Amino acid sequence: MRLILRALIIISALAILTAQAATDAEIVIAIRYLQAEGFSHSHLYLYREDGKLLRQLTNDNSGQDSGPIFAPDGSMVVFTREKPNDVREFWSVDPLGKTSKKLDAATDWYVGAKSSPYFTNIEPEESTSATLAPSSAATPVPTYKSPDDSVELVLRLDPNDEDDQINGPGHGKHYLLRDLKTGEETGFDKLPGFYGVSGLLDDSQAKDRHFLFDGPLRVAFFDLHLNSTDGDTVFALDLSSPRLVSLSPNWAAPIPLPGEGAFLTFTENRYVPIPGSKKTANCSYMERWDEKLNKIRYAREKSAAVCYGASMYRPGLTPPTITMRRSSN
Repeated sequence: MRLILRALIIISALAILTAQAATDAEIVIAIRYLQAEGFSHSHLYLYREDGKLLRQLTNDNSGQDSGPIFAPDGSMVVFTREKPNDVREFWSVDPLGKTSKKLDAATDWYVGAKSSPYFTNIEPEESTSATLAPSSAATPVPTYKSPDDSVELVLRLDPNDEDDQINGPGHGKHYLLRDLKTGEETGFDKLPGFYGVSGLLDDSQAKDRHFLFDGPLRVAFFDLHLNSTDGDTVFALDLSSPRLVSLSPNWAAPIPLPGEGAFLTFTENRYVPIPGSKKTANCSYMERWDEKLNKIRYAREKSAAVCYGASMYRPGLTPPTITMRRSSN
């Protein structure tokens, strides 16, 4: 009994430490708020992971601040200041925003940092091997089994259904969600939130990874082409309470947060009204989604903004930094 009690105490302590680490996490984002008059500039803003704005870190208007990346120990943020005539400067600033310093050159870890893995629909390069003659055998239906062997996705198409012949609204209605324990099958068109799905997204650095399972978070992601105006969009398939959730009216790239039941998205929104004018702009934001697919946006409410990169520092978690590199160009 004592051993069981001790084990429960240890598990509870680890859970508390993990939750505390997530609470202590901070994300720095280069945001350019578009305005009706004059020329806007990108500055760095520091948010707590729960969405609370902590402070603005830079306010220089001589260029566009972009590509902020936390140092591996979280002690500073290095970023690029892009100025006219293709001038690029490298700067550092501490998370309290008290010390800003121009660097002679970018640090090695800044130069070597890459964007963290994210889910994408980018197809691999075409094979250079010889083309095989068409087979008389039926093309196998793609199936994808979840990491815990609880469910399977069956991407079945109906050749007699016009919607299944074109990547667009209504496509994928014959896909199946199969419960591997009970054998029960549910058509995607019976799932709440169904509008259409096409390709199953995969990890940018691991093409055989199609699910994001972390703690209570159990999701997969699908793309869908909307139209020539709105482009493509992304849906999250929530496997905990089967439903499809739109991540954006346009594109959204899901970025895993290992060790957390959550993920980020680099979210694109087209034709966002610029406050104080009749103009619109194509905008981008960083957002965070929890295990229940509730989201918070790291930006001012009702703003027209462009994100020029972001980096999250997560003490106590692996990896400690999550990065999305993006230039202002």
